[in-house]
Amino acid sequence: MAKSSVLGYPRIGADREWKKALEAFWAGKLEESEFHKQLQEIRLNHLRKQQESGIDLIAVNDFSYYDHILDTATMFGIVPKRFPYEGGIVPLSVYYGIARGTKDATASEMTKWFNTNYHYIVPELDGAVPVLTENRPLAAYREAKEKLGIEGKPVIVGPLTFLKLSKGYQASETDAWLDKLLPLYVQILRELAHEGVQWVQIDEPILVTKLSEADLERLNTIYETFAASAPGLNIMLQTYFESVENYQDIIQLPVSGMGLDLVHGYKGNLQAIQQSGFPANKVLGAGIIDGRGIWKASLREKLSQLEELTKYVAAERLIVQSSCSLLHVPVTVSKETKLQPELKDALAFADEKLIELDLLTKAISTGAARIANELEHNDLALQALKQSEERNRLDVQRAVAEVSAQNPARSLPFEERHVAQQNKWKLPIFPTTTIGSFPQSAEVRKARQAWRKGDWNNEQYEQFIHEQIDIWIKLQEEIGLDVLVHGEFERTDMVEFFGEKLGGFAFTQFGWVQSYGSRCVKPPVIFGDVAFEQPMTVEETKYAQSKTSRPVKGMLTGPITIMNWSFVREDISREQIAYQLAYALRQEVEALEQAGIGMIQVDEPAVREGLPLKEEDQAEYLAWAVKAFRMTTCTVQPTTQIHTHMCYCEFHDMIDSIEAMDADVISIETSRSHGELIHSFEVNTYKLGIGLGVYDIHSPRVPRVEEMTGMIERALRVLDPKLFWINPDCGLKTRGKEETVASLRNMVQATEIARSSYSLNV
Repeated sequence: MAKSSVLGYPRIGADREWKKALEAFWAGKLEESEFHKQLQEIRLNHLRKQQESGIDLIAVNDFSYYDHILDTATMFGIVPKRFPYEGGIVPLSVYYGIARGTKDATASEMTKWFNTNYHYIVPELDGAVPVLTENRPLAAYREAKEKLGIEGKPVIVGPLTFLKLSKGYQASETDAWLDKLLPLYVQILRELAHEGVQWVQIDEPILVTKLSEADLERLNTIYETFAASAPGLNIMLQTYFESVENYQDIIQLPVSGMGLDLVHGYKGNLQAIQQSGFPANKVLGAGIIDGRGIWKASLREKLSQLEELTKYVAAERLIVQSSCSLLHVPVTVSKETKLQPELKDALAFADEKLIELDLLTKAISTGAARIANELEHNDLALQALKQSEERNRLDVQRAVAEVSAQNPARSLPFEERHVAQQNKWKLPIFPTTTIGSFPQSAEVRKARQAWRKGDWNNEQYEQFIHEQIDIWIKLQEEIGLDVLVHGEFERTDMVEFFGEKLGGFAFTQFGWVQSYGSRCVKPPVIFGDVAFEQPMTVEETKYAQSKTSRPVKGMLTGPITIMNWSFVREDISREQIAYQLAYALRQEVEALEQAGIGMIQVDEPAVREGLPLKEEDQAEYLAWAVKAFRMTTCTVQPTTQIHTHMCYCEFHDMIDSIEAMDADVISIETSRSHGELIHSFEVNTYKLGIGLGVYDIHSPRVPRVEEMTGMIERALRVLDPKLFWINPDCGLKTRGKEETVASLRNMVQATEIARSSYSLNV
């Protein structure tokens, strides 16, 4: 009979109890012993849920105190030199210092986990001497078995993926690093085998990307070493997020099972199986349930796909599982009481996906008749959503079809626009600004909650927001910023805020997912046709502009970011969703301009994360992503300055596409990656306005003037000074008021030093 499994479960808890415990510990409100106890309770509860849902192979060691890549690095004693560490188990103070920074040391770089909205902490190998500080997979296995009687499946990030995602070494040193890490992995696996572990899941998502011949040789070395060192241990070599490259080579590796994504990589993986077969001596981990989406699976369709697989793999050698870890979806639909019935009935979060896995496993093992009632209910639920009014707005569909058929472009090229904008704004060399948001204090959150609950009326809340704007407009002027923002005090989240005001969106009450660390987001659900209904940002921006003679930027989230940071419908293409969003946001841009706002920032931090993992698919995606941005911004006057913002991604391979967006100014992260992005501009010419973030806003430390001056000086070696802006890496929503003001004062001081230096050299 087939078995069921998941690759990982959400860490945060249905009520975000994980997040609350972390933040209480960081604030000094929770002793370390109590902190460990609370996290153990959360972890065991997650395992218990899977056990009660009938899951056969339950992942252990998928839980984390912050991030699973950081866990792997610290398990191997890989700690950057700037943190105080003398060996042994890495203390929580150092662990969280690496992730968040300390007063004396900057945090490690944070970047996207493949093409998801999860961020991992990038390991820094430079100077590290790896050693096994603790066998975390073994500890997790023992805990599950002793506390709950669960024969768990330990999870660990594979060596090739870990190395590929790390930094601080040259490509020529890859094999040397592999030689250092392999013995540590071997020790882990031997101890697991000695303990009696049956299955271990080794995650190698890097296998869905293009591999070199040298990488394939490394794979052979890795898994032959594992097989020889722990011959009695069943290894599930797990991939996800796409179809594997080099299928014929990879299925020959000496492992007991191969896990394939049969959702996002269905076409490629199925074709590979059909053409090359599947080894008779291996188990297939069939990732048939979407670990990243929130929609109910069509059980009939999934059962048909599993039946197709049984032509090549016997049912008893199938493990029916999620396509990836359920880390990327909310915990449960059961708590949602305010969604319209046809929408709620079409949703499946983590707990509901456990049920789907159990049903499909039963059906493929003993026949579809066993789940006949569930199949019928599933059909009705999906059909009801398909026929809903929100998915059939012909007015929107026709308007978007007409607009998207055109070639969107500004009326003048950048060079001419730049002259016109300089004549209008008369900004100094190296203009200073921020990315948009200012601290969301407890007072701000309390006021918003009072308004949402109805304890405050609209007038009271509006007055409060105006008071916050007044405070921060004055502060920005005192600090000496050149281009101001209103602060976004009325906004909870940069995507949720717009979704609440557009047609075609729905919002959950408890649909939280982890973005990075304790930062959780509640993505909107795009379930219908997206429609502009009324101005969304004009009132607050116009009010802020009335309080100062300096320019105030209008602040919008761009179409690709709204799409990539939402859970989107699956019945139309992502390209069409992007165009619907672009058309709606264009109407907001036009409304801002008509209200007298002459600088408008359309943020697109998530363009890079939506980039397909397959190189052959990337050009098409970038083409329509750029088109969607230009659709949003192309109708404004030449003197209206369009800004955009991007953060925490690898951008070196898409500089041309960023330039093609034709934004007058782009602000982009560089400090968290310690200025590495600047190298992209050392080898690529960028002809538009640009601001490289000069300090990391995700760290509570106040950066020194000298640090920012150094970042500015390096950037100015490769960028046109007349087009260079100075700003933080990202929005300041999560920071405190005092550190924000202090950091911005230092930024302005660094700018003044740069201006003085520039004036002496021209």
